[in-house]
Amino acid sequence: MSLRIASSFPPISGGSSATRSAASPLRSGVLDGARVLIVEDEFMVAALLEDTLQAFGCEVVGPAARIDDALALLEREQIDAAVLDVNIAGEQVFPVADALERRGIPFVFATAYGRGGVAEAHRTHEILQKPYELRSLRRALESSLYGRR
Repeated sequence: MSLRIASSFPPISGGSSATRSAASPLRSGVLDGARVLIVEDEFMVAALLEDTLQAFGCEVVGPAARIDDALALLEREQIDAAVLDVNIAGEQVFPVADALERRGIPFVFATAYGRGGVAEAHRTHEILQKPYELRSLRRALESSLYGRR
């Protein structure tokens, strides 16, 4: 599966993540410094998402390419929000979504399956249809974090 994120924003290159995100025109006050867990099993998608979140001013936790890894990060790390792919190496991500929900941590689904691929219990959360645009991701994360920080 490929992820096409439509944007006129040039690719991020060089420097540390702090340097890259500090110079980004995509930074957002709500997202600035937010620790966002990525649960995505496709390397290129995860790498692109990581760069995008850093450009928004977020600190990335992960990415986790397995459910067990995501749950372990959730236990060890401070997390403010998460972006979850629904299908992680053939497993559904809902145990991670349940754990996030129990902790009151907002999350966004990013999936090629659309609303129908998300368990009924979690359809109140933002669902981004892959491929999605930068502004949709930012808006979804800002909406989920607004008032929590």
